[in-house]
Amino acid sequence: MKLFDTLKNIWKIEELKTRILTTLGLILVYRLGTEIVLPGIDPHGLQALKDQTASGVLGLLDMFSGGAFSNASVFALGIMPYISASIVVQLLGIAVPYFQRLQKEGESGRRKINQITRYLTLVILVLQGSAYLTNLKAHVPVEAFVYTDFWRFSVPSIIIMAAGSMFVLWLGERITDKGIGNGVSIIIMIGIIARLPFAFFAELTSRVSQQGGGLVAFLIELIILFLVFCGSILLVQGTRKVPVQYAKRIVGNKQYGGVRQYIPLKINAAGVMPIIFAQAIMLLPVSFIQYSNIEALSGFAAAFSNFTGFWYNFTFFIMIVAFTYFYTAITVNPMQMSEDMKKNGGFIPGVKPGRKTMEFLDTIMSRITLPGSIFLGLVAILPAFAQISGVNHQFAQFYGGTSLLILVGVVLDTLQQIESHLLMRHYDGLMKSGRIKGKNPGGPAAY
Repeated sequence: MKLFDTLKNIWKIEELKTRILTTLGLILVYRLGTEIVLPGIDPHGLQALKDQTASGVLGLLDMFSGGAFSNASVFALGIMPYISASIVVQLLGIAVPYFQRLQKEGESGRRKINQITRYLTLVILVLQGSAYLTNLKAHVPVEAFVYTDFWRFSVPSIIIMAAGSMFVLWLGERITDKGIGNGVSIIIMIGIIARLPFAFFAELTSRVSQQGGGLVAFLIELIILFLVFCGSILLVQGTRKVPVQYAKRIVGNKQYGGVRQYIPLKINAAGVMPIIFAQAIMLLPVSFIQYSNIEALSGFAAAFSNFTGFWYNFTFFIMIVAFTYFYTAITVNPMQMSEDMKKNGGFIPGVKPGRKTMEFLDTIMSRITLPGSIFLGLVAILPAFAQISGVNHQFAQFYGGTSLLILVGVVLDTLQQIESHLLMRHYDGLMKSGRIKGKNPGGPAAY
């Protein structure tokens, strides 16, 4: 079979084999770390925390940390503080001139931005670590703690969790340098996949125990999940190709240009960033209401605390569509694209170079972003429909949302890198077409 032949070819390439084994080894270190409980806590007393993270917002955080959040692990805060810091720095690069200058300074500017991102990550880790311990003390019985005072428990625990998250970031960077794929993305993906077997068997057990057609309903769920997965691949890979004709130029005895190429404009250029932004804003009023005693807002609180309710998902959908346009506008620059084409002697057939080209590209992006944003919004609210249909909360998370799109994007990007190694050494690729279009989710922009 072609699959086994491809696996043999992968094993024959020494560099690729070493990279894959290195990646698996570092992932194993990460998974072992998620099971190491903070010093001074009895693991048997964490059942209340596990119940709290079984659903809702904390359930999402626990999924992204691979279960470390509910285990009160040294990796409990995971890698999400770094992602949050990266998003903040990226937004500052749009509004603050200092960060704009750093972005234009090349490698030195990139190193400075990375350094600032790490400092900001430490600040976020200290704040989130304090909040995590406060929540831990509120839900875990006092008998589960050896110490509960500030200096003997809180300070060491915050330092340990901050060091654990920075160690996870270091593991991700080592995977990127020495392994295969983008390390940060792979760590997030592994955390999501770690919950899949438990969610799968929990749903299977509940369906089998039902009387009359429970197993048939489970098979229908799997078919729908497969269709959603295929649709997510189309959302990640979908592009609109714009033809660009390069004029013929003769320099010395060599001819340059005279060929037609294509600019692939992505249908979903914003990735999963709109979902992350929308989720963060949707959680703000809920958090405010929970810590206030305003009785008049109880109806509002009830509506926006219900993750399967109409108003929550309707607002969530609208915000995702709006943020998709916003993030596409700040990541795709039609003016820069038109200037680059003009400098290289390129033009779009039937469109004048310069401003007309910029307006043409802007119009194309606006048109293809609309279906992409609607599809992204539908994928984001699909878990709510799955829960309404009777699917348990953990398994419903794999029907859409950030988790599914991260899985699809990271898998495609990793397969693309393996494909490149095979084709460089004249082996058959993973697919018959010989090409896999990965999302390339390197960096925070992919999340």
